[in-house]
Amino acid sequence: MKVTIHRTAVKDVALKYVVIVARQGDQWIMARHRERSTWEFAGGHIEPNEPADDAAARELYEETGAEEFSLTPVCVYSVSIEGVPESFGKLYLADVQSFGQIPQFEMAEIRGFADIPEEVTYPLIVPAHMAEIKRFLQEAE
Repeated sequence: MKVTIHRTAVKDVALKYVVIVARQGDQWIMARHRERSTWEFAGGHIEPNEPADDAAARELYEETGAEEFSLTPVCVYSVSIEGVPESFGKLYLADVQSFGQIPQFEMAEIRGFADIPEEVTYPLIVPAHMAEIKRFLQEAE
């Protein structure tokens, strides 16, 4: 599996999904799916005709219960797996001010972490996301 960060515009790409790296204060907010013991950032597929920004806001709410937040697009990225067409997603940073109840969809709980735990659902993708988020935050300072 290969994760590629695209910092410049990627033309004619059909985005398939969004991932939202959420934080509240100095804590990274991750969710645990009802059927897994690992942690993940909010994210999911973009619905037909749904703008990526709207999908990011919807997924963040559905998977964390975030009610007040700001979303910042960070980059487009792609995932390549041998024998499977390359797929493209959009990475966001969310600063969350408040959470309500997690909607009763697929997530069992959320938790704040000072450091990303080792037990993540996507261990080959999360490090690439975090490296890009940290780069983005450093450039913003």
